[in-house]
Amino acid sequence: MSKELILQGRPVIDEDIESVKKLLLENPGWCRSRLSRELCKKWDWVTPSGQMKDMACRSYLRKLEQHGYIQLPPCRSRKNGVYAQRPLMPMLHDRTPIIGELKGLYPIEIRMVERGYELDLFKYYLSAYHYLGWSGTVGENLKYLVLDQSERVLGCMMFGASAWKVEPRDSLIGWDAITRKRNLSLISNNNRFLILPWVRIKHLASYILGRICRRIGLDFMKKYNHPVYLLETFVEKERFKGTCYQAANWKYVGDTKGRGKLDTKKEYKLPLKSIWLYPLSESYREQLKK
Repeated sequence: MSKELILQGRPVIDEDIESVKKLLLENPGWCRSRLSRELCKKWDWVTPSGQMKDMACRSYLRKLEQHGYIQLPPCRSRKNGVYAQRPLMPMLHDRTPIIGELKGLYPIEIRMVERGYELDLFKYYLSAYHYLGWSGTVGENLKYLVLDQSERVLGCMMFGASAWKVEPRDSLIGWDAITRKRNLSLISNNNRFLILPWVRIKHLASYILGRICRRIGLDFMKKYNHPVYLLETFVEKERFKGTCYQAANWKYVGDTKGRGKLDTKKEYKLPLKSIWLYPLSESYREQLKK
């Protein structure tokens, strides 16, 4: 290849493309998920805790196809050329307004969700009430439901994979491309934060952020067996000001450039987003540059 291409943090080389083509040719009945799992095994593409990076590999394959290197089997959830997420079943829930003072909700519980009814409820709330909806997860992630003393759900929050390359963040850390690739999993992105629309409690959002920031390092260590040293989030400027992040002592470091990571020709304009960071350690720069 004349110029190095990096997809999902993995350099694209001719040998890998040939491996994908060979598997497709020899196994015409494979679906995309089977192909991605076999490639994860072949390439030893796993997280530090040993889990296969299956969803990252699927995204890698789709981008290879977009660049014209391979042709994947038809997506089973594809309709009229659009990748559609499976619709979520509506769930009965109470929309009675929750108003008053923050202390009236104590004790507030922040509960990690993994499976079962609570996970279904988490997905449904995001799909129904968050402007970005629910689009699944890629890579390591933590999901939380927030409940008051009466077990009423107040909101939900999710942390997932950090952005591959963000100039203001990377300049602040001071790492090079090789170090960034090696240590990117030590940063986590707050990619969903929802206070349910019938909940109107002053200072609730910043309170939740503060609580989660104090525990998320331990949660990551327990689930994935490695620390995180920095949290990041991207706030769409036309919609929000980032007030709750500022109140929770997150640091504003700049704005995105308004184009996606694959938009090398600057053809597609995306909403501008403010970039906020929260260090979980005073030595986060040193830890991320090791």
